[in-house]
Amino acid sequence: MKYISIIGSTGSIGTQTLDIVRSNKDLKVTALAAGTSIDLLEKQAREFQPSIVAVYNEQKAEELKLRLADTNIKVCAGMDGLLEAATQEQCSVVVTAIVGMIGIRPTIAAMKAGKDIALANKETLVTAGHIIMPMAEELGVSIYPVDSEHSAIFQCLQSGKRDDLDSLIITASGGPFRKKTTEELKHVTASLASSWAGGAGRVSHWPSVTVEDALNHPNWSMGRKITVDSATLVNKGLEVIEAKWLFGVDFDDIHVVVQPKSVIHSMIQFKDGSVIAQLGTPDMKLPIQYALFYPQHRNLAGERLDFAKLKEITFEEPPVDVLKGLPYAYKAGRIGGSMPTVLNAANEKAVALFLDRKIQFLDIYDIIEDTMNAHKVIENPTLEEVLETEQWVYEHIESR
Repeated sequence: MKYISIIGSTGSIGTQTLDIVRSNKDLKVTALAAGTSIDLLEKQAREFQPSIVAVYNEQKAEELKLRLADTNIKVCAGMDGLLEAATQEQCSVVVTAIVGMIGIRPTIAAMKAGKDIALANKETLVTAGHIIMPMAEELGVSIYPVDSEHSAIFQCLQSGKRDDLDSLIITASGGPFRKKTTEELKHVTASLASSWAGGAGRVSHWPSVTVEDALNHPNWSMGRKITVDSATLVNKGLEVIEAKWLFGVDFDDIHVVVQPKSVIHSMIQFKDGSVIAQLGTPDMKLPIQYALFYPQHRNLAGERLDFAKLKEITFEEPPVDVLKGLPYAYKAGRIGGSMPTVLNAANEKAVALFLDRKIQFLDIYDIIEDTMNAHKVIENPTLEEVLETEQWVYEHIESR
């Protein structure tokens, strides 16, 4: 029996992880944690009967405690609750699937408690990779990537020696706007709010493209924030930074190519020129399950690739002149220090404003660029300085 804790059980990755638990009787959930979604969390708790349930929102935690009073499940609150769920004594693997930088401290606590990590929280490595990876090596714990692209690279690396690796090729679907021009994207909003950089505001009519279009990913079913990140290519940029830390590869050796059908999830190239690719249907259960059962490829119900129907796989250059998230990420990653935290936090705040229909789509880039330009880089930030930088970003944006 393998015992797991899921930090972020009510989100897209968390709910799909629980689907895998339902299909594998040798998996047992010992702890569940979420931010605020206690209706779903209560249902999960009653079904899977973990020892601990944690809610980051303390008021919601008190409400859930009353709801679960007829059970033996312990309900914890706040960051302390997340830490307790991440370090639950019985579990051996912690799935870190909660969105945002609140996932960093539970990940570190789990590692210090000797738990392996199934990593789905990008912010952990994007902002604190310089802390996390040396710590994992020192503590002797494993980090198994859950992102489909990083899982693909991880799977491909099983075919050769790490020392023979030349470069990584990360694929992107391109999102819903890969064929749009800058002019077409100027009015991607469902509001008549003024833009960040436009003063009196650019919008003079109802837009032709809406927030809902940004949330209409062509291949993947994901949470709202990550779906917008895919549309801006910020998500792919964050994956580049994450890959640098996971696999120890320089930014010059990490390449991105658009593969619109999301059949190839990523590739590696060895020094002799051979390229190894991982292919499959766009189903996040595959990388989640592989992270939980590595090195096994267990049976997984679902569609299989039909190459006769597929007929062709096409590639494109990423449209970085229009969707600027990728070059911003390369810039932040190369600068290093606290700058990736600035990129991540500025994007997080900007996407929230966009989803609240307070800014336009292209204003996301304006906010990121403005905040990066205003930041004084900390070369080798501590965890406290990483978290302080996040707060500085939020205050900077709110002051504008």
